[in-house]
Amino acid sequence: MDVSAPIVVAGALVGFAVGLTGMGGGALMTPIMVMVFGVNPTAAIGSDLAASVFMKPFGALVHQRAGTVRWDIVRWLLPTAVPAAFGGVFLLQLFGDGDALQQRVKYVIGTALLLAVAGMLVRLWLDRRRGTIADEDAHVPVRPVATLLIGLVGGVIVGMTSVGSGSLIIVMLMLAHPRLKANHLVGTDLVQAIPLVAAAALGHLLVGDADLGLAATLLIGAVPGVVLGAVASTRVTGPAVRWALVVLLTGSGLSMLKASSPVIVCACLGMTAIGIVVTARGRRTTPTAPSTVHEPETEHAAG
Repeated sequence: MDVSAPIVVAGALVGFAVGLTGMGGGALMTPIMVMVFGVNPTAAIGSDLAASVFMKPFGALVHQRAGTVRWDIVRWLLPTAVPAAFGGVFLLQLFGDGDALQQRVKYVIGTALLLAVAGMLVRLWLDRRRGTIADEDAHVPVRPVATLLIGLVGGVIVGMTSVGSGSLIIVMLMLAHPRLKANHLVGTDLVQAIPLVAAAALGHLLVGDADLGLAATLLIGAVPGVVLGAVASTRVTGPAVRWALVVLLTGSGLSMLKASSPVIVCACLGMTAIGIVVTARGRRTTPTAPSTVHEPETEHAAG
């Protein structure tokens, strides 16, 4: 394995973001590999998924010990999510081969990144709305049909792009189970993501897309990054960091889709302005009671 210091640093930064916010792993790592280090899109997807197989359990273990995993929801997600993630790998092969495939995959990744941005915006809105809801419940009944469909859609997207296990699926779960407690949503999402990304990673290994050496290099930085991010989550404002991710992913997604520079700059500046206004309003309206300070810590430890 040829250890590259810049890739280790990139893994650490992405791991830190995941530990800090509970999202952004595949949505950040794959475009960084493609745009910064020049890795082929298909290899970047496979390598990111292989690294995620070893990174996801850190957050999942935290939630399992805290009792914030809804295993009944996990059991309804996996029958569709796992085969869909595995099948998504082979669906990607229908896009062609050679340079044509790599370019088309960039378009697929770009679309998935913008979907992730939309998912993150919805999650930010739902989190703010949840702050006004007093009837959150850890025992809301599971919705089997909706959950199976979430697994199917999310699995295909993750298998094809490595994006979505922490940013799209959790949003769909929030929409399907609006009263479920936030930390139970995060814990459930992390646990189901382990077999999900494992199935997708296996598929990419079988078609020869995953670079295990690259994945191992990423993990050298990503694992301690996740731990440090979880520690920092008790001191850094989560919404501000999430808005930074929204801006970054917007620019990355538009770049993958070959948008012009003025369009990318305007979109990023617009997202930045919206984030500043929303975050500032949130600080003015957030209660100072101790009960509102500690619950998000479990979510930020998600990794």
